[in-house]
Amino acid sequence: MKCICIGRNYAKHIEELGNEKPSEPVIFLKPDTAVLRNNDPFYHPSFSKDIHHEVELLVKIKKEGKSIAPEFVSNYFDEIGLGIDFTARDKQSELKSKGLPWELAKAFNQSAVISRFLSKSDFNLEDINFRLEVNNTLAQEGNTNQMIFSINEIISFVSKYFTLKTGDIIFTGTPSGVGPVKVGDRLSGYIKQQKLLDFEVK
Repeated sequence: MKCICIGRNYAKHIEELGNEKPSEPVIFLKPDTAVLRNNDPFYHPSFSKDIHHEVELLVKIKKEGKSIAPEFVSNYFDEIGLGIDFTARDKQSELKSKGLPWELAKAFNQSAVISRFLSKSDFNLEDINFRLEVNNTLAQEGNTNQMIFSINEIISFVSKYFTLKTGDIIFTGTPSGVGPVKVGDRLSGYIKQQKLLDFEVK
């Protein structure tokens, strides 16, 4: 199982980090060792003093596919979830300044938080509200209608380069409001009014 992550997919998040709007999806990967499930605690790594939360809607692939046309994408997933792409922002800034890959800042242990999954049939995929609260205070809020690249566009694009396999998870990008976490914080994530994430930073 691999986590395929989309960067810079919400305009306001692009603005808050001072990045350029992409002409095609920005892709990076997280290994299976990055996955954190079951609302287990996240242990703040010692190599960073600036770990940021980035809440995202997730899509779970249900069958193998490659070079998938956009009109057939719906046949390749039937569940969505919520996740957090933890990012070592200080390490990422250092790597970006040197023109180096981001993996040390993005793919470290426990950096891919994954919730349980819900049937996509219960949602209008083009209008899904989701949010993250930190210590019961709203930190991030987004809607899939704000995506630069839609779920169908993302999956079609990714499948041109990577064969998608059963169980692969796609992180579809984060809205604005990303920020640091500290030991003792409690993070709670929602799709609409369903709480899917609820865990502590240790």
